[in-house]
Amino acid sequence: MQDKPSKLTTTLNFEQDGKQVGYVRLPHSVHRSAYGWLPVPVACIRNGGGPTVLLMSGTHGDEYEGQVTLSKLINRLEPDDIQGRVIIFPMANFPAAKAGLRTSPIDDLNLNRVYPGDPDGTPTLMIAHYVESVLLELADYCLDLHSGGSSLHYLPSAVAGSEDDPEKMERLQELMCKFGAPNSFFFPGGHAGGTTQHACKRQNVIGFGTEMGGSGTVSPDCLKICEAGAERFLHAIGVLKHCSVPPAETQTRMLHAPNFDYFTYAPGEGLFEPVAELGDEVVSGDLAGYVHLPETPGSEPDPVHFSAAGLVICKRIPGRVQRGDCLFHLGCDF
Repeated sequence: MQDKPSKLTTTLNFEQDGKQVGYVRLPHSVHRSAYGWLPVPVACIRNGGGPTVLLMSGTHGDEYEGQVTLSKLINRLEPDDIQGRVIIFPMANFPAAKAGLRTSPIDDLNLNRVYPGDPDGTPTLMIAHYVESVLLELADYCLDLHSGGSSLHYLPSAVAGSEDDPEKMERLQELMCKFGAPNSFFFPGGHAGGTTQHACKRQNVIGFGTEMGGSGTVSPDCLKICEAGAERFLHAIGVLKHCSVPPAETQTRMLHAPNFDYFTYAPGEGLFEPVAELGDEVVSGDLAGYVHLPETPGSEPDPVHFSAAGLVICKRIPGRVQRGDCLFHLGCDF
Protein backbone atom coordinates (compact mmCIF):
# COMPACT_ATOMS: atom_id res chain seq x y z
CA MET A 1 0.00 0.00 0.00
CA GLN A 2 2.92 2.36 0.66
CA ASP A 3 3.85 2.57 -3.03
CA LYS A 4 0.39 3.88 -3.92
CA PRO A 5 -0.06 7.68 -3.84
CA SER A 6 -2.15 9.29 -1.14
CA LYS A 7 -5.49 10.80 -2.10
CA LEU A 8 -4.97 13.53 0.52
CA THR A 9 -3.70 16.87 -0.75
CA THR A 10 -2.58 20.15 0.77
CA THR A 11 -2.02 23.70 -0.46
CA LEU A 12 1.13 23.90 1.68
CA ASN A 13 4.50 23.56 0.02
CA PHE A 14 6.70 21.67 2.47
CA GLU A 15 9.81 22.68 0.49
CA GLN A 16 9.14 26.42 0.81
CA ASP A 17 10.88 28.58 3.41
CA GLY A 18 8.70 30.62 5.75
CA LYS A 19 5.62 29.90 7.83
CA GLN A 20 2.53 28.33 6.29
CA VAL A 21 -0.71 27.27 7.94
CA GLY A 22 -3.63 25.53 6.29
CA TYR A 23 -5.23 22.16 5.82
CA VAL A 24 -4.68 18.71 4.46
CA ARG A 25 -7.77 17.88 2.42
CA LEU A 26 -9.22 14.46 3.24
CA PRO A 27 -11.74 13.50 0.53
CA HIS A 28 -15.11 12.75 2.11
CA SER A 29 -18.14 12.37 -0.13
CA VAL A 30 -21.37 12.19 1.87
CA HIS A 31 -25.05 12.98 1.38
CA ARG A 32 -24.71 16.65 2.33
CA SER A 33 -21.49 17.20 0.34
CA ALA A 34 -20.93 15.15 -2.81
CA TYR A 35 -17.40 16.41 -3.54
CA GLY A 36 -16.49 17.49 -0.02
CA TRP A 37 -13.30 17.15 1.99
CA LEU A 38 -12.46 17.23 5.68
CA PRO A 39 -10.00 19.99 6.75
CA VAL A 40 -7.17 18.39 8.74
CA PRO A 41 -5.12 21.29 10.21
CA VAL A 42 -1.42 21.47 9.36
CA ALA A 43 1.41 23.96 9.67
CA CYS A 44 4.93 24.07 8.25
CA ILE A 45 7.71 26.38 9.45
CA ARG A 46 10.94 26.15 7.47
CA ASN A 47 14.22 28.03 7.47
CA GLY A 48 16.97 26.70 5.24
CA GLY A 49 18.71 23.37 5.62
CA GLY A 50 18.55 21.28 8.76
CA PRO A 51 16.61 18.43 10.34
CA THR A 52 12.90 17.93 9.76
CA VAL A 53 10.65 17.10 12.69
CA LEU A 54 7.01 16.03 12.65
CA LEU A 55 5.02 17.12 15.71
CA MET A 56 1.68 15.36 16.13
CA SER A 57 -1.25 15.41 18.54
CA GLY A 58 -4.91 14.51 18.32
CA THR A 59 -4.10 10.95 17.27
CA HIS A 60 -6.77 10.23 19.87
CA GLY A 61 -9.38 12.96 19.88
CA ASP A 62 -10.08 12.91 23.63
CA GLU A 63 -6.45 13.70 24.51
CA TYR A 64 -6.07 17.43 24.82
CA GLU A 65 -2.74 18.49 26.35
CA GLY A 66 -0.88 17.83 23.10
CA GLN A 67 -3.46 19.64 20.97
CA VAL A 68 -3.19 22.73 23.19
CA THR A 69 0.63 22.54 23.20
CA LEU A 70 0.90 22.36 19.42
CA SER A 71 -1.76 25.04 18.86
CA LYS A 72 0.33 27.39 21.00
CA LEU A 73 3.50 26.38 19.18
CA ILE A 74 1.98 27.15 15.76
CA ASN A 75 1.15 30.66 16.97
CA ARG A 76 4.53 31.29 18.61
CA LEU A 77 7.09 29.67 16.31
CA GLU A 78 8.53 31.81 13.50
CA PRO A 79 11.06 30.90 10.76
CA ASP A 80 13.84 32.92 12.41
CA ASP A 81 13.46 30.73 15.51
CA ILE A 82 14.47 27.55 13.70
CA GLN A 83 17.06 25.96 11.46
CA GLY A 84 15.44 23.26 9.38
CA ARG A 85 11.78 22.36 9.17
CA VAL A 86 8.95 21.79 11.64
CA ILE A 87 5.73 20.17 10.40
CA ILE A 88 2.87 20.36 12.91
CA PHE A 89 -0.20 18.09 12.68
CA PRO A 90 -2.25 19.08 15.76
CA MET A 91 -5.50 17.14 15.08
CA ALA A 92 -4.09 14.08 13.34
CA ASN A 93 -7.33 12.08 13.41
CA PHE A 94 -9.43 15.15 12.70
CA PRO A 95 -12.89 13.48 12.89
CA ALA A 96 -12.02 11.99 16.28
CA ALA A 97 -10.46 15.22 17.58
CA LYS A 98 -13.42 17.30 16.42
CA ALA A 99 -15.80 14.94 18.26
CA GLY A 100 -13.60 14.58 21.37
CA LEU A 101 -13.48 10.80 20.94
CA ARG A 102 -10.65 8.28 21.07
CA THR A 103 -11.75 6.75 17.77
CA SER A 104 -13.21 8.30 14.64
CA PRO A 105 -17.01 8.70 14.65
CA ILE A 106 -16.94 7.98 10.91
CA ASP A 107 -15.27 4.56 10.80
CA ASP A 108 -14.76 3.79 14.54
CA LEU A 109 -11.03 3.24 13.96
CA ASN A 110 -8.13 4.07 16.26
CA LEU A 111 -5.46 5.91 14.23
CA ASN A 112 -2.73 4.54 16.50
CA ARG A 113 -3.53 0.94 15.55
CA VAL A 114 -3.86 1.09 11.76
CA TYR A 115 -0.48 2.17 10.34
CA PRO A 116 0.62 1.91 7.54
CA GLY A 117 -2.98 2.62 6.58
CA ASP A 118 -4.59 2.35 3.16
CA PRO A 119 -4.89 5.11 0.51
CA ASP A 120 -8.13 3.52 -0.68
CA GLY A 121 -9.57 2.90 2.80
CA THR A 122 -11.84 4.70 5.21
CA PRO A 123 -10.83 8.16 6.53
CA THR A 124 -8.66 6.90 9.42
CA LEU A 125 -6.79 4.50 7.13
CA MET A 126 -6.25 7.28 4.59
CA ILE A 127 -4.85 9.59 7.31
CA ALA A 128 -2.46 6.87 8.53
CA HIS A 129 -1.24 6.29 4.98
CA TYR A 130 -0.66 10.04 4.49
CA VAL A 131 1.25 10.39 7.75
CA GLU A 132 3.54 7.44 7.01
CA SER A 133 4.03 7.82 3.26
CA VAL A 134 4.15 11.64 3.04
CA LEU A 135 4.88 13.33 6.39
CA LEU A 136 7.21 10.74 7.92
CA GLU A 137 8.91 10.34 4.55
CA LEU A 138 10.07 13.95 5.01
CA ALA A 139 11.01 13.63 8.69
CA ASP A 140 14.14 12.82 10.66
CA TYR A 141 12.38 13.01 14.03
CA CYS A 142 8.81 12.65 15.31
CA LEU A 143 7.12 13.59 18.57
CA ASP A 144 3.57 12.24 18.98
CA LEU A 145 1.87 13.85 21.99
CA HIS A 146 -0.69 11.72 23.86
CA SER A 147 -2.40 11.68 27.24
CA GLY A 148 -4.68 9.21 29.01
CA GLY A 149 -7.82 10.43 27.31
CA SER A 150 -11.27 9.79 28.77
CA SER A 151 -10.57 6.38 30.26
CA LEU A 152 -7.10 6.71 31.81
CA HIS A 153 -4.88 9.10 33.75
CA TYR A 154 -1.08 8.94 33.59
CA LEU A 155 1.74 10.34 35.59
CA PRO A 156 3.38 12.77 33.11
CA SER A 157 5.67 10.59 31.01
CA ALA A 158 7.57 10.31 27.76
CA VAL A 159 6.81 6.90 26.23
CA ALA A 160 8.27 4.69 23.51
CA GLY A 161 8.86 1.16 22.37
CA SER A 162 12.35 -0.32 22.66
CA GLU A 163 14.74 -0.10 19.70
CA ASP A 164 16.76 -3.13 18.59
CA ASP A 165 19.60 -0.90 17.35
CA PRO A 166 21.72 0.08 20.40
CA GLU A 167 22.71 3.44 18.87
CA LYS A 168 19.08 4.35 18.15
CA MET A 169 18.06 3.22 21.62
CA GLU A 170 20.77 5.39 23.17
CA ARG A 171 19.66 8.40 21.09
CA LEU A 172 16.02 7.76 22.01
CA GLN A 173 16.82 7.69 25.73
CA GLU A 174 18.95 10.81 25.37
CA LEU A 175 16.09 12.73 23.76
CA MET A 176 13.57 11.48 26.35
CA CYS A 177 15.91 12.75 29.06
CA LYS A 178 16.15 16.10 27.28
CA PHE A 179 12.34 16.27 27.07
CA GLY A 180 12.43 16.12 30.85
CA ALA A 181 9.15 14.49 31.89
CA PRO A 182 9.23 13.09 35.44
CA ASN A 183 9.06 9.58 33.97
CA SER A 184 10.15 7.91 30.74
CA PHE A 185 8.41 4.61 30.01
CA PHE A 186 9.06 1.80 27.53
CA PHE A 187 6.11 -0.44 26.62
CA PRO A 188 6.60 -4.20 26.39
CA GLY A 189 7.14 -5.77 23.00
CA GLY A 190 3.89 -6.63 21.26
CA HIS A 191 1.96 -4.05 23.28
CA ALA A 192 0.10 -2.74 20.23
CA GLY A 193 0.52 -3.00 16.49
CA GLY A 194 0.03 -0.37 13.84
CA THR A 195 1.22 2.59 15.92
CA THR A 196 3.05 5.78 15.03
CA GLN A 197 6.13 4.17 16.59
CA HIS A 198 5.93 1.29 14.09
CA ALA A 199 5.57 3.79 11.25
CA CYS A 200 8.62 5.69 12.50
CA LYS A 201 10.71 2.52 12.54
CA ARG A 202 9.72 1.67 8.97
CA GLN A 203 10.64 5.18 7.83
CA ASN A 204 13.90 5.24 9.85
CA VAL A 205 12.62 8.17 11.92
CA ILE A 206 13.65 8.58 15.56
CA GLY A 207 10.45 9.17 17.45
CA PHE A 208 8.70 8.84 20.77
CA GLY A 209 5.48 9.95 22.37
CA THR A 210 4.06 11.16 25.64
CA GLU A 211 1.33 10.31 28.11
CA MET A 212 0.43 13.62 29.79
CA GLY A 213 -2.33 13.30 32.37
CA GLY A 214 -5.72 12.49 30.93
CA SER A 215 -9.21 12.12 32.42
CA GLY A 216 -10.57 13.98 29.40
CA THR A 217 -9.31 17.30 30.80
CA VAL A 218 -6.39 19.70 30.39
CA SER A 219 -4.22 19.66 33.49
CA PRO A 220 -2.18 22.87 34.00
CA ASP A 221 0.72 20.94 35.53
CA CYS A 222 0.84 18.37 32.71
CA LEU A 223 0.44 21.10 30.09
CA LYS A 224 3.43 22.95 31.53
CA ILE A 225 5.55 19.78 31.38
CA CYS A 226 4.39 19.07 27.84
CA GLU A 227 5.10 22.58 26.54
CA ALA A 228 8.53 22.77 28.15
CA GLY A 229 9.41 19.25 27.02
CA ALA A 230 8.48 19.96 23.40
CA GLU A 231 10.71 23.03 23.38
CA ARG A 232 13.64 21.16 24.93
CA PHE A 233 13.18 18.37 22.39
CA LEU A 234 13.22 20.78 19.44
CA HIS A 235 16.38 22.39 20.77
CA ALA A 236 18.05 19.03 21.43
CA ILE A 237 17.59 17.87 17.81
CA GLY A 238 19.01 21.14 16.49
CA VAL A 239 15.83 22.59 14.97
CA LEU A 240 15.11 25.28 17.59
CA LYS A 241 17.97 27.77 17.82
CA HIS A 242 17.35 28.97 21.38
CA CYS A 243 15.57 27.23 24.25
CA SER A 244 13.63 29.55 26.55
CA VAL A 245 13.01 26.98 29.28
CA PRO A 246 15.61 25.64 31.71
CA PRO A 247 16.49 21.96 31.99
CA ALA A 248 14.02 19.88 33.98
CA GLU A 249 14.42 20.26 37.72
CA THR A 250 14.63 16.50 38.29
CA GLN A 251 16.12 13.76 36.15
CA THR A 252 13.55 11.60 34.35
CA ARG A 253 13.03 8.16 35.90
CA MET A 254 13.53 5.47 33.24
CA LEU A 255 10.84 2.80 33.55
CA HIS A 256 9.59 -0.13 31.53
CA ALA A 257 7.08 -2.96 31.64
CA PRO A 258 8.99 -6.17 30.87
CA ASN A 259 5.75 -8.04 30.12
CA PHE A 260 1.99 -7.84 30.51
CA ASP A 261 2.06 -8.87 34.16
CA TYR A 262 2.58 -5.14 34.71
CA PHE A 263 -0.92 -4.41 33.39
CA THR A 264 -3.90 -5.05 35.67
CA TYR A 265 -7.28 -5.82 34.09
CA ALA A 266 -10.87 -6.06 35.29
CA PRO A 267 -11.86 -9.69 35.94
CA GLY A 268 -15.52 -9.02 35.15
CA GLU A 269 -18.26 -6.44 34.75
CA GLY A 270 -19.17 -4.10 37.59
CA LEU A 271 -18.09 -0.96 39.45
CA PHE A 272 -14.39 -0.58 40.14
CA GLU A 273 -13.26 0.65 43.56
CA PRO A 274 -9.54 1.46 43.36
CA VAL A 275 -7.37 0.98 46.41
CA ALA A 276 -4.04 1.97 44.86
CA GLU A 277 -3.34 5.46 43.53
CA LEU A 278 -1.04 6.98 40.92
CA GLY A 279 2.52 7.19 42.22
CA ASP A 280 2.16 4.28 44.66
CA GLU A 281 4.95 1.72 44.81
CA VAL A 282 3.39 -1.77 44.94
CA VAL A 283 4.56 -5.38 45.01
CA SER A 284 3.11 -8.49 43.41
CA GLY A 285 0.04 -9.63 45.31
CA ASP A 286 -0.88 -6.19 46.66
CA LEU A 287 -4.55 -5.32 46.51
CA ALA A 288 -5.35 -3.05 43.55
CA GLY A 289 -9.08 -2.66 44.24
CA TYR A 290 -12.47 -4.35 44.03
CA VAL A 291 -15.09 -4.88 41.34
CA HIS A 292 -18.56 -4.58 42.84
CA LEU A 293 -21.81 -6.00 41.46
CA PRO A 294 -24.57 -3.72 42.79
CA GLU A 295 -27.06 -5.34 40.41
CA THR A 296 -26.66 -8.55 42.44
CA PRO A 297 -27.60 -7.59 46.01
CA GLY A 298 -25.64 -9.43 48.66
CA SER A 299 -22.82 -10.48 46.31
CA GLU A 300 -19.26 -10.08 47.50
CA PRO A 301 -16.99 -7.85 45.41
CA ASP A 302 -14.20 -9.44 43.40
CA PRO A 303 -10.77 -8.39 44.68
CA VAL A 304 -8.16 -7.42 42.08
CA HIS A 305 -4.45 -7.84 42.82
CA PHE A 306 -1.28 -6.65 41.15
CA SER A 307 0.76 -9.34 39.37
CA ALA A 308 4.08 -7.48 39.48
CA ALA A 309 6.02 -4.91 41.47
CA GLY A 310 6.57 -1.33 40.43
CA LEU A 311 5.32 2.24 40.25
CA VAL A 312 1.64 2.86 39.49
CA ILE A 313 2.04 5.03 36.40
CA CYS A 314 -1.48 4.73 34.93
CA LYS A 315 -4.96 4.43 36.43
CA ARG A 316 -8.44 3.91 34.98
CA ILE A 317 -10.91 6.79 35.38
CA PRO A 318 -14.51 5.58 34.67
CA GLY A 319 -15.96 3.52 37.50
CA ARG A 320 -17.97 1.18 35.29
CA VAL A 321 -15.80 -1.63 33.93
CA GLN A 322 -16.05 -4.75 31.83
CA ARG A 323 -13.82 -7.81 31.73
CA GLY A 324 -10.61 -6.85 29.91
CA ASP A 325 -10.63 -3.13 30.78
CA CYS A 326 -7.20 -1.90 31.92
CA LEU A 327 -7.40 -0.71 35.52
CA PHE A 328 -3.73 0.09 36.20
CA HIS A 329 -0.36 -0.39 34.71
CA LEU A 330 3.02 -0.35 36.39
CA GLY A 331 6.56 0.51 35.48
CA CYS A 332 9.75 -0.80 37.03
CA ASP A 333 13.19 0.77 36.79
CA PHE A 334 14.84 0.25 33.41
